Amino acid sequence: MSTATQNIVVNKVEKSKIDQVDFSNLAFGSIFSDHMLVCNFKNGEWQAPTIEPYAPIQLDPAAKIFHYGQSIFEGMKAYKDEKGSTLLFRPKDNWIRLNKSAERMVIPEIPEAIFMDGLTKLLDVDGDWIPTNEGSSLYIRPFMFASGNGFHASPADEYKFVICTAPSGAYFSGKVKVLIEEKYARAANGGVGYAKAGGNYAAQFYPTQLAIDRGYNQVIWTDDNTHEYIEEAGAMNIFVRIGDTLLTSPTSDRILDGITRKSIIQIAKDAGIEVKERKVTVAEVVAAAKSGDLKEMFGAGTAAVISPIAGFGYKNEDFDLPELENPYAAQLKKTITDIQTNKSEDPYGWRFEVK
Repeated sequence: MSTATQNIVVNKVEKSKIDQVDFSNLAFGSIFSDHMLVCNFKNGEWQAPTIEPYAPIQLDPAAKIFHYGQSIFEGMKAYKDEKGSTLLFRPKDNWIRLNKSAERMVIPEIPEAIFMDGLTKLLDVDGDWIPTNEGSSLYIRPFMFASGNGFHASPADEYKFVICTAPSGAYFSGKVKVLIEEKYARAANGGVGYAKAGGNYAAQFYPTQLAIDRGYNQVIWTDDNTHEYIEEAGAMNIFVRIGDTLLTSPTSDRILDGITRKSIIQIAKDAGIEVKERKVTVAEVVAAAKSGDLKEMFGAGTAAVISPIAGFGYKNEDFDLPELENPYAAQLKKTITDIQTNKSEDPYGWRFEVK
């Protein structure tokens, strides 16, 4: 059946597949909800968005996404609180960052109304897909790509904006062991490292696989020039605790302006934790590990929220991090997730209720 609400046409599935899903045993991002939002850019403007049954997207073999990689995305989550309200976390920050990525990749910016109204309507239609189990959420993937055709190496003339959702459990289970990268780089000055471009992640897979083959879970990326400074942890921002000070690399052309990262910095400062945004050298991390001053390392991002690092390898030497009774990572993760799920007050105005 088809209904039009707030200028968004909704074409619902004949029968939901939700009864086929075991919500108590969810992997991350491998089961998809009934519907998706689709909006096309053509003739120089964004068309009216529609909500359609989740299904394959048909593209011409000459679509420029296949040849020149104009593709960007965001990662978000929706939660249900004890009253059954649907909640988002800083969604307009995702819209702003998506458009920063769009500008860098010469993709037309998506209007706020299409992003926010489309997202909230999609969550209204598929609200039953939001898990309520502890640690679970509805992962939301907005993305945009070049759908216009042509082999000419130039921006496309048509684009597609899509939002898909996936009920998901934890991204990582337990702590991870990482390898500090000495050869490969995630991004370079003047490049697209600060954008959530699909190619950034594709380029990570090879060095990450090399690390996995050596018994590590992820790579700690270092700067492209000297490999003297740590920058990100896999697909996440990275925090390092030396003594009682929390360190994180400043954002740049190479480092993503993470929404979880910004939230952690604010929460930590308000909790009386000393936070410094500055370059962090590999040498000082190794020296702190040897002296016992290195207390914690953790990745931060939407998917995992906070992922503690159990140890790291560098120059054929492994270093284990101590087991702390009340680590910053656990404190900060609890504060953020309590805000996200409406288990605590939100003094920052980050929580967004879908109505």
